[in-house]
Amino acid sequence: MKSINIKQKLSVFKDHWHPHQIAVVDDMQILLAKIKDEFVWHLHENEDELFQVLKGTLYMQFRNKTVEVNEGEIIVVPKGIEHCPATRNGEEVHLMLFEKLSTSHTGNVRDTLTKTHYPKI
Repeated sequence: MKSINIKQKLSVFKDHWHPHQIAVVDDMQILLAKIKDEFVWHLHENEDELFQVLKGTLYMQFRNKTVEVNEGEIIVVPKGIEHCPATRNGEEVHLMLFEKLSTSHTGNVRDTLTKTHYPKI
């Protein structure tokens, strides 16, 4: 057992929209991600997702509204809800995500942004 330095782990990678795994807790994984601009609209049929904003402002878009999630805040996206994470004005946002190991990166959608492997850092 050892502590995990989040800032140090974030300094290891630059890619946007490619989460990196920092820990596994039972059947859940903890991921770090850097995002910029807009992702793809998708949903996860069997898994909820938790997004914690470490830096910047996340705009979680839903079909009927957009929720602004600021640094230090979280949002939980329930399974089956279509969503599209985004940033504004070219801002790079840093996130920590908590999701089941079975969660597919882009859920029910396959896209050029879809990742099938999360590097462990």
